[in-house]
This record gives sequence, structure tokens and C-alpha cells, in this order.
Amino acid sequence: MKLKSSQRSTVEALVFLTLLILVFALLGSRMGGGNMLKTIMNTAHDLLLNTVFYLMGITVLTGALSKLMSEFGVVTLLEKFLRPLMKPLYNLPGVAALGAVMTFLSDNPAIIALSKDKTFSAYFKKYQLISLTNFGTAFGMGFVVIITMIGYGHLTGALVGLFGAFCGSIISTRLMQRSCLKAYPELDAPVQEKLAEEIRAEHLENEKKDGIFMRFLNAILDGGKNGVELGLQIIPGVLIITTAVIMITFGPGDGGVYNGTSSQGVPILPWLAEKIHWVFEWLFGFEHMELIAFPMTALGAVGASLGLLPTFDAAGILDGNAIAVFTAIGMCWSGFLSTHTAMLDSLGYRKVISKAIGAHAIAGLCAGIIAHFVFLLVSLI
Repeated sequence: MKLKSSQRSTVEALVFLTLLILVFALLGSRMGGGNMLKTIMNTAHDLLLNTVFYLMGITVLTGALSKLMSEFGVVTLLEKFLRPLMKPLYNLPGVAALGAVMTFLSDNPAIIALSKDKTFSAYFKKYQLISLTNFGTAFGMGFVVIITMIGYGHLTGALVGLFGAFCGSIISTRLMQRSCLKAYPELDAPVQEKLAEEIRAEHLENEKKDGIFMRFLNAILDGGKNGVELGLQIIPGVLIITTAVIMITFGPGDGGVYNGTSSQGVPILPWLAEKIHWVFEWLFGFEHMELIAFPMTALGAVGASLGLLPTFDAAGILDGNAIAVFTAIGMCWSGFLSTHTAMLDSLGYRKVISKAIGAHAIAGLCAGIIAHFVFLLVSLI
């Protein structure tokens, strides 16, 4: 018997209120109601001042740099170098290299603008075009992630993580293509009947009339503005998601006392992780179960997961191996649960959403595992 719309709304409201009360009751019983509320506010405030503005500074600088790279042809040059790798590694046309570069310099949705361009999509078969969601997501916000990780003094770990994310992108794209063809053989057809006669990348610009100085100035200002917008977009994720994760990851303050300061909570997540700690120790090399909070947060928003780094660093549990694994998983997943559905819906392929998510979940785990073992190998050299 199906519930009416009004009845369904009432049931949902009651279930939500019940769960909300249970969560706050659990945290409040351990921390104290007043301390719990003070910790939530202080944690959000601390994240805003010490994490969001730090990340915004990075996004402004990287935004300006990426715009300069596009303005003066570096992006075009990178695409030409990467084109020969597309077919053997990803089973994608050479022009797909542009998608990797653009998402690496910006964020996941950048691939959608390219996918909807008729000149760009003309080189793809349908299953290849769909797999661009997995391909592009594996590089989303990569520049910001890499620069942030290097900022903690672990260059080697960040580069190893980049390699892991690269491996994850291949796994995700190939799995997505294979599952789509197996379930929907009709997708093995060109997106358009007539392919473009000449390869023309979407980002080719019109003849420029401004001088070098004005182009440089406009590029850094426009790129910096885009960086500010990206920095603003990550605020809700960092403040809401990261605060929630911190509240179920870390314990009391000094002396085992709750006093309402930031980054305190009830260590529910580490307690659960300890039940299968050998899995995380062997696959990722995590000696501290609190570290599992990063990949779990990256599922929804990589910007929010980056907000955990200062707390990990202050606790003294952030090392080169963790940076490598975080970089690989952070880049490869980069909030795919919150973007994959919207991206595939905008392309008109809702029916393959579950396949895309499944393939990318496997690829992200593989990226982290590869990064861990490569880092161990590099450490021995």
C-alpha cells in the first residue's frame, strides 16, 4: 500500500527528527549539551578563518595561474603533448586531453561544457562521451589539491598521489566504458553521424587585439576572480561537512575534558574503523584511524576534506604516506557523489549513473592503494 504524498511527508519529517535527536543526544550525552553547541560553533568559526580563507588564497593564485596558462597557449601545448596518450590509456579521442587539463585547473563540471560542444563531441562515440564524467572527475580540483598538499611540506607524497590519481582515472574510465557497452550495446555508435572535418579545440580564441601587458593583466584579474568564486563555493562544504566529520572523529581536549573548544567530538568513526583496522593499515598504511575521515569526506566534497588537514597536522598524524593517499583519493574522488548525478543528467544519460558511481568508487580505492605502495617503494630508494 502506497502512502499519499502528505503521509509520506509526515513520515519523512518524523524519521528525520528522530535521527536528528538521536545524533545530538548521543553527542550531547558524552560532551555535555552546552559544550557540544560551543564546539560546533567554534569549529565552524575556526574552519572559516584558518582553512577556508587559506584555501581561497590558493584558489585565487591557482585561478590566476591557470588563466595565464590558457591565455598564452600553455594549455594548448599541454593538450598536444597529452593527445597521443588518450587512445592507448583511456580509449578516448585525442581531444579528450583538453578535458583533463581543464578539470585539473578548475573543477569537475568543466568537462560538461566541453561535452556539450558539438565540435568537441563529434570525435566521440556515445559510450566514450559518457565516460568523460569519470575521466574528468578524476582530475577535478587537482591543481588546488596538489598545491595544498605541497604546502604541508610533502612534495614527494603529493607527486606520488598525483600518480595514483592518474592510475585511478584510467581504471574509472575503462570500467565505465566496459560496463556501459555490456549493458547498452547501442551506445557503440558515433555521437554525431558526421564527424568534424578538422580538429578544433573549444578553447581556441579569436585573434587578440590587446597588447601583451593588457592580456597578462586581464588574465590574472579574471583568473583571480574565478578563484574567489571557487573559494566561496567550497565554504558550505567545508563548514558543514567538515564540522560534522570532526564531531564524530576526534575526542575530548587535553586531560580528556570537554570544554567547548574547536575540533573536539566523540570518536565514533575511528571506533568503527578500528573494527577492521587491519584493512586500512594494509591498504592505505593508516596507523591512526582518524585519517579515514579524509577519503570519506572527499566523497562529497574534496574542498571539505582539505579542511581536515590542519587538524591532522596539529595532531601530528599527517605524514608523507598520508599525503600521498589523500592526494590520490582526493583528486580521484573529488566530490563525485555530489557531481556525478548532475553531470550525467545534464548529458541526458541518467540510466548509467549507478555504473558511473560504482566504477569511480572502485577507482578511488585503487588510486589510494597504488599511492600507498608506490610511496613505500619510493621511500626505500
